Amino acid sequence: MDKQREIKISKSLSYWLRHHPEKIGITLNEQGWVDVKSLIDKAKQQLLFDFNELKYVVQNNDKQRFELSEDFCEIRASQGHGKNLDGVKLEFREVKPPEILYHGAPIGVIDTILKEGLKPMGRQVVHLSVDEYTAAVVGSRRGEFEILKIEAMKMRSDGYKIYISENGVYLADEVPSEYIKR
Repeated sequence: MDKQREIKISKSLSYWLRHHPEKIGITLNEQGWVDVKSLIDKAKQQLLFDFNELKYVVQNNDKQRFELSEDFCEIRASQGHGKNLDGVKLEFREVKPPEILYHGAPIGVIDTILKEGLKPMGRQVVHLSVDEYTAAVVGSRRGEFEILKIEAMKMRSDGYKIYISENGVYLADEVPSEYIKR
């Protein structure tokens, strides 16, 4: 599969499975799963692809954004679901995080974050990175950015939960400002 087609399918899957399943008439269950056959059939109105292309995109996605069930009958996004998905609330495994995690944020919101903390905004949870490189990749999507250090272990010892998704992204319901350093 050529790279442009792979990207087109991946972006469409992200849009439908993370934010707007209604745009193609699919319904996600409470864990975010949808029947693969239904997805492929309903997607035809906007983008034609087959199971082998879908499987290729899932297996080759650089961030492992999607997962197929063991029997290949269902698919879901690993994390990143929007708040607008009523009834979908993925359960993540609580973990002991590294001492420090990172978050890349646009320069224009840094002062607000330092005052009010990190909030999920349009997502269900806050995404945190295990290294500065990943935080930089995420932060740079909206132009000039800064990498913030999150005192994850201190946060956890104070009673806040830190989770990890199936694809290795650290998550939190929120990050209060006292745990954020420039």
